[in-house]
Amino acid sequence: MKEPVLMAEREENNQWRDRGLKRKFPGNQEWMRGGGGRGGGRGGGERGGGRGWRRGGRGGGGRGGGEERFGKGSGEGRRGGLGVRRGWGGRRGGEERDGKGNGGGRREGLGEQGGRGGRGGGEGGDKGGGEGRRGGVGGRGGWGGRRGGEERDGKGNGEGGREGLDEQGGRGTRGGGEGGDRKRLDALSVGYFRRVRERLDEGFPEDEEKVLFVENVLAEVKGQAAVLALDVTGSVTLQRLLPLASPSQVGEVLAELGGESGSDLKMISYDKCGGHVVESALRQVSRWRENSSLEEKAATTEEAEDCGILESQVLCLCSLVKEHCAEFIRHTHGSHVVRTLIQVLAGCLGPARTDTAHTGVRNRTVTPQLTNFEAPTSFWWELKYLSNSLMENINVCVTDALASPVLQTMLTVCHRNRPKLCKQLNKGIMGYLTSLSSAPGVSPLLVFMKDPASSRLIETVIQLSHKALLRDLYKNHLQGHLINLAIHPIANFLIQRFTAATANCKVFPKVFDELAQGLEAILAEGNMGVIVQLTDSCAEHDGKQKAMMQHLLSAFHCAEPASRHTECLPLFLSLLTHEVYYTSQTAEGDTPTERPLSSICYHGSRLVQSLAKFKDRSLLLSSMRSLTPADLLILGTDQTGSHVLQLLVTSSSDKGRGKILRRLEGQYVQMACSRYGSRVLEAIWNSANVPQRKNIAKELVSSETQLRSNQFARHVWAKFALSHFVKRRTQWQEVQMGESKKRKLFSDILD
Repeated sequence: MKEPVLMAEREENNQWRDRGLKRKFPGNQEWMRGGGGRGGGRGGGERGGGRGWRRGGRGGGGRGGGEERFGKGSGEGRRGGLGVRRGWGGRRGGEERDGKGNGGGRREGLGEQGGRGGRGGGEGGDKGGGEGRRGGVGGRGGWGGRRGGEERDGKGNGEGGREGLDEQGGRGTRGGGEGGDRKRLDALSVGYFRRVRERLDEGFPEDEEKVLFVENVLAEVKGQAAVLALDVTGSVTLQRLLPLASPSQVGEVLAELGGESGSDLKMISYDKCGGHVVESALRQVSRWRENSSLEEKAATTEEAEDCGILESQVLCLCSLVKEHCAEFIRHTHGSHVVRTLIQVLAGCLGPARTDTAHTGVRNRTVTPQLTNFEAPTSFWWELKYLSNSLMENINVCVTDALASPVLQTMLTVCHRNRPKLCKQLNKGIMGYLTSLSSAPGVSPLLVFMKDPASSRLIETVIQLSHKALLRDLYKNHLQGHLINLAIHPIANFLIQRFTAATANCKVFPKVFDELAQGLEAILAEGNMGVIVQLTDSCAEHDGKQKAMMQHLLSAFHCAEPASRHTECLPLFLSLLTHEVYYTSQTAEGDTPTERPLSSICYHGSRLVQSLAKFKDRSLLLSSMRSLTPADLLILGTDQTGSHVLQLLVTSSSDKGRGKILRRLEGQYVQMACSRYGSRVLEAIWNSANVPQRKNIAKELVSSETQLRSNQFARHVWAKFALSHFVKRRTQWQEVQMGESKKRKLFSDILD
C-alpha cells in the first residue's frame, strides 16, 4: 500500500530533520518521529525513503546506556594512613570516616535493549519503592500507528493502545509509591531526545547550524520541560543542551520548570533527574551578559530589567530556598542545587558534578578549582541573605551530613570573593559550637571534632580562619588535647588541618612541642597523615627542624647509638623500627642482618620528601649514600620511592650529586627500562653537568638493542640523543655544553 505522504514532502522533511530535528509538515509527525526505520517498534511506514528515514525510528523503550549520574551525597568515606605494620604493635590505618556513607550514589540502570527499556530505581529512589519501567514491545505493521506500551498514571499495568494495523501493545509496569502518578515521556519522545543527544555528541561544524539546532529542539521542549527534566533521557539531553543555549533561552526553560508561581522548582530540585537540570541551568549564569539587550526586552519583573529573565529566575529560586532552607539543605538532591546556587551568587563556579563523578577518590587536601565571573549586582545581597538563612539553621548545618557541605561551600566562596562575610560566618560558627553545654571541664568543641559531619565543617573553618581565631582556638579548646585528638580515627584529620594552618603562626612552637611528645603513640595508631603534616609545617618553620629530626630518630629507635643515624632512611621509607627492620629473631638471640630495601609505603615516601625540604639534609644524604646500588635501584624504580630519589638527587649540589651517581653506576640500563625509573633518570639527566651526562650516556649506549626495544627506554634513548653520541660525539658534546650554559644562566636569573 502506498505511503500517505507525497515524495516531495517526504524529502523536504528529511532535510529539515537532518538540520534540526524539527518537522516542517506537522501532519507527518508519525513519519518524522516514530515511524519507519529499524527501531524496536516499527510503528508504521516503510523502511526505505532516504537516509533520514533510517535514522528516524530507533524505537523507544530503552533509556540511555549505563550512565551513572546521581549524587554521591556528601561525606565520602575518609581513609586514614597506611599505618605501621610492625614495631609499635599498632593497628593498621585506613579507618573509614562517615561510615554510613550519607546518601551514597544512586544508580540508574539505563540500558537500552531493543524496544524494552528497563529502569531500576537505584536503592529505592526518593519517591517510594524502586521504580521499574518497561517500554512497549512495539507495534508491527500498520502505517502511522504509534508504539504500544503507553503507561497509565496509576500503578502501571495498563496495556498500550492498539493503533494502526496489527499493532501489539506492550505492557508498561511501574513500581508503586508516591512516584507512580507523575507523568512520563512517551516512547516517541524518548527516541526523539535520544537522537538529539546523539546529534549533540557529534558536534557542529558551524555556529549557525548549532544555533538553529538548539532553537528547534527547545521548541519541542516548550510545554513539556517539567516532564522532560524528570525523565532520565530527557534530563541528560537537557544538561547537554543548556550550555549551548543563550542565557535568555535558559531563563525561559527555568521559568517553565518553575510554573506560574515559581514554586514548582522545589519539586524539580528534589528529583534525582531534575536536580541535575536545575544545576546545569544555574551554571549558565556565568554567561548572563550574552545577548543582554534581548534579555532586557523579555524581562517582566523589576529585578529582571537589568539582566534579563535568567537573573529573575535565579532570584526566584533564592526566595524559594530561603523560605524552605532547612528542608532544602537536608535533601539528598536539593542540597546540591543549593551548593551550586551559592557558587553562582558569589560569582565563582567549581567543576560540575558530572566532570568529577568518575575521578576516583578525591584528594582531601586539594581545594576544588573555582573560576570567577562577574555576577549581577542583585546577587551580592542575595548571598548575604542566604548566608543569614543558613546561620539561622546552624544546628542543622553542624550535625547533618548533607547540610554541612552546603555551609562549607558558603565559607569557601565567601573566603574567595567576600572575605568580610567569611570572617563573620567563621566567628558565628565557632561561637555556636563553643556555646553548647558539655561535661564540666571539657570544651564542647572536642565533642564536635569527633563527629563525621561536624569535623568536616570545623576543618573548613580552620583552613579559612585568621590567625587570631586560630590562637584563641588553641588556647581555650585544644591545648592539652592535641595528642588524644591526633590518635582519634576522625579528629586526626582536623589536627592535620590545624597544624598546616598554624605553620606560620606564633602558636606553632607550642603545637609542635605538644604533638612531639606523643609522636610514637601517633605512629603506633597508624595516623601517619599527622606526622607528615607536622613535618611539612616544620619545613616552613626553621626553628623546629632539628628537633623534629631528633624526635623521629627516637620514635624509630635509631637515635642511640649515633652509628644508627645512617640507617634511618630505610626505616622512614618502610615505617618500621630499627629492631624490626635490621634484626631477625633466632634461637641464639637477636642477630643483626642486612636486608634489601623493601616495604616502601606511601606515607613513608611522603615523610622523607618533607624531610628533604629541611635546611640540613646531611643525615638523609649520608643515609642514602650508605645504601647499596641494588637498594638504590629498588628505590628508583618503586612507584612511591622514585619521588624520594629524584628529589634528593636533583636538589643536591654537583659534588653531592656526583657521589650518588657513582653509587648508581651499573644500574642506569635497568632504570631506563622501568616505568618509574625512566622518569627519575630523565630528571637526573636534566640536573646533571656535562661530565655526569657523558658517564650516563657511555653506560646506556652499550645496551642499545635493549633500550630501543623497550617501551620506556626508547624515549630515554631519543631524549638523550644517544644516536648522536655514538656517531657524532663531538657535536653531541657541544650541544650539551650549550644547554648547560643556558640552564646555568636561567638559574642565576631566577635566583
